[in-house]
Amino acid sequence: MASDDNVIVKEVNDYFRLYKSGRVERFYDVHGSFYVPPSPENPSAGAFSKDITISPHVSARLYLPENTTAGQKLPVLVYYHGGGLCIESAFFTWTHRYVNSLASELNVVAVSVNYRLAPEVDVPIIYEDCWTALQWIASHADENSNSNNNNNNDSWLTNFCDFSKVFLVGDSAGGNIVYHMTMRAGKETLNNNNEVKIIGSICAYPYFLIGDVDIDEEGLAYKIWVNICPTLEFGLLSPIDSPLINPLCEKAPSLSGLGCSRLLLCMGKKDYVIPIEIGGRFVEEVKKSGWDGDLQFVEIDEGHSFQIYKSESEKAKRMMKCYDAFINR
Repeated sequence: MASDDNVIVKEVNDYFRLYKSGRVERFYDVHGSFYVPPSPENPSAGAFSKDITISPHVSARLYLPENTTAGQKLPVLVYYHGGGLCIESAFFTWTHRYVNSLASELNVVAVSVNYRLAPEVDVPIIYEDCWTALQWIASHADENSNSNNNNNNDSWLTNFCDFSKVFLVGDSAGGNIVYHMTMRAGKETLNNNNEVKIIGSICAYPYFLIGDVDIDEEGLAYKIWVNICPTLEFGLLSPIDSPLINPLCEKAPSLSGLGCSRLLLCMGKKDYVIPIEIGGRFVEEVKKSGWDGDLQFVEIDEGHSFQIYKSESEKAKRMMKCYDAFINR
């Protein structure tokens, strides 16, 4: 009889394999993704970086531009990494290099959130982890944060951040998370502090599946989702009827509740993972919802999350300038 540790329950090629024992195998080598250490003492590519534990299940890598001076207050950029909600880490190659560049080129204090992954945890738990990180970040806006009972406050956030200028950014699955965090921020205050404001949210190639856009059931996005989605929680007939993945479904909240002042949606014309039509439908519904913020929709003649892997390309540099105009205008 085969050991439970060798019996495969679920598998998505090149992403993960779940065994009956509960063990999960992830194929990071396929993606060229591996752990890289932070640079807390000597800046790398224009920024210092360090790791911090937020809660037993949530951690983050923080970035501070190397030319930051005492008393300077910078916007806060909270980054949620991609990976289909099932792979990657804030501490791995591609995410580290990219967020390091965001901090140095946009002149922001960046917090790259490391959350738990499916299939070990259900997707709603991932959102809770990400909200926990956002609440922790917001707690530093309290003038008395250094003297309160929270022993894991961070001096970079306390000393160098302007909490009236908070921006959420995410690619792919991270774009999905940014959407959910922004919706929740429309209903709840951050750390009970009305002074903390999400000025802008950037959803790049967000991991959405929308029912009235043709979905390739053999495609990567669908295959991952059907292997991690909590269908029983919503009593769904179809996995893409879930408000977790479909912001336009019947059970999803009104987009008028978006809790930011500005929203930037970036989609790729050559994206084989998330069709550009999904971005178009999302934009249409945001406009119809009555949300009174500033909406920008950028179409890029490239593939999925290309700027992370082709950061030196001219199109990636133009995308960085677009982010700069959005954040530092």
